[in-house]
Amino acid sequence: MDKLFFTEEHTMLVEMVRDFANTEVAPIARELDETGRFPEEIVSKMGKLGLMGIPVPEEYGGAGMDTVAYAAAVMEMAKVDASVAITMAAHTSLGTMPIVIAGTEEQKRKYVPQLASGEILGAFGLTEPEAGSDAGATKTRAVLDGDEYVVNGGKIFITNSGKAGILLFTTQIVENGKSIGIGALIVDTDNPGLKIGPKEKKMGWRASDTRQLFFEDMRVPKENLLGQPSDGFKTFMKTLTGGRISVAALSVGTAEGAYQKALNYSTERKAFGKEIYKFQAIGFKLADMATQIEAAKLLTFHAAWMKDQGMDITKEAAIAKLYASEAAMKITTEAIQVLGGYGYVKEYDVERFFRDAKVLEIGEGTSEIQRMIITRQLMKTLRKTA
Repeated sequence: MDKLFFTEEHTMLVEMVRDFANTEVAPIARELDETGRFPEEIVSKMGKLGLMGIPVPEEYGGAGMDTVAYAAAVMEMAKVDASVAITMAAHTSLGTMPIVIAGTEEQKRKYVPQLASGEILGAFGLTEPEAGSDAGATKTRAVLDGDEYVVNGGKIFITNSGKAGILLFTTQIVENGKSIGIGALIVDTDNPGLKIGPKEKKMGWRASDTRQLFFEDMRVPKENLLGQPSDGFKTFMKTLTGGRISVAALSVGTAEGAYQKALNYSTERKAFGKEIYKFQAIGFKLADMATQIEAAKLLTFHAAWMKDQGMDITKEAAIAKLYASEAAMKITTEAIQVLGGYGYVKEYDVERFFRDAKVLEIGEGTSEIQRMIITRQLMKTLRKTA
């Protein structure tokens, strides 16, 4: 697979991320999960290594690498700690790339270098109490008042929001008393109209910072509008499509981390006088896990490669996200089964991977939404060929 998608530069990046994850993150991963502490020191080091801006063009301070490289880096980090991996992934695909893709030159120069270097963390607010899967039901309103928008509303389940320096968020744009569409605004998180709720207590991704946001007469300069209001919905839907590659990569890494622990355990644990992997019941589980991981990895890299070629990845990103996330849930479940009672206790880590896996079937569009997207794309193809 490496030969199919990787250049020497990709391989060097993967080796660097793997070394960093094993030496810097692995020793504290269990502690981060138990305490829910946000690993600011790790994020700072990732910034210095260039991991917070992998796909960002060099002219804006990034590494200038492609989506394949970015996906590979997320996979490697997730093998060790999904909380750290999602912090990097949400910052990059949701908090940074929309500005790179749709921002004005002034917006890019102002914000992207700080984001790419990890100097500040980025976050993206889409989900609301009544607008998650139905993203078009956004209730947040930004009413134009002179040269500023006055924003009221809020967001929920926003990754990185308590630690971010800037926030991108979707909102109804209202001008002259009329809504002209859903747009996206950029706001500095020290804005007095932005109220940030307490950190959510989650089943998994416990060290990742997730919070609710409230906008109370928050004033945002008109120049902070990301793209045109008429293109706003398309912009953030494109953001979500790219983000699905991130979640697919997170899924592959999470699955592989749990699988590796199960595989190692199966060669050490003996029952009835032989290593348990020699029993067909266990060996077949390991074979199925390995097969699912390879399939998920191929789907993810294929979607990433297509994105790098400028192709439409609506269907491919949904397929990768759907298959990889559901495979991660199955594989982490089976990893616990392989370890038996040990799989259920924190010391062996696979229960952490299991808890981290569930949200992968929910975030960036639930499995049900992915199936809707795939079906819709299949019907488009059918109509074109009919």
